[in-house]
Amino acid sequence: MSGDAAWTEALLDFRRRKDEHFAAGKGPVPAGALGDFHGLSYFAPDPGWAFVLPVAPGDGGEVPLATNTGEARPMARFGTVTLELPGGPHALTLYAPPGDETPARVFVPFRDGTSGQETYGAGRYLDAPLARTPQGLRVSLDFNLAYHPYCAYADGWICPLPPRENWLPEPVRAGERLPAEEGAGP
Repeated sequence: MSGDAAWTEALLDFRRRKDEHFAAGKGPVPAGALGDFHGLSYFAPDPGWAFVLPVAPGDGGEVPLATNTGEARPMARFGTVTLELPGGPHALTLYAPPGDETPARVFVPFRDGTSGQETYGAGRYLDAPLARTPQGLRVSLDFNLAYHPYCAYADGWICPLPPRENWLPEPVRAGERLPAEEGAGP
């Protein structure tokens, strides 16, 4: 099996397991809506949206991320990465829980050109694994794993909002998307 075929198979398996988890009532879908839940909507897998990038260390400073409820969620600036996008390079800030200087994963809230039209208007999230290599710290940003915050499905969830520095001007057509309207195409 080629690398791309194995990657696609693993991604589709992850999506299937997530749909099963949500359908079993273990996710954000309200109990009354589970009968109509037939799985999440996703963009087609695209390995062009999977990156392994060097991390520029952040200052570790604690910052309050705004949330959908107005409460602040404290996070620490772990580092930044620079993506090469069709419109040019763009930096994203990576966040970790305050006080966690060696996290296994970082939190990457972002908005992009699909937000509010093809994806949830407030943005999406990535939980990106870190790897310590001889060349330095690297992060795996696979936008095919981008997901909507739980507040996209039901009230009662507190969801951090992507800060302005994590707004990408280009559309990122990878990961979770809003359900396609009947007859509107994929």
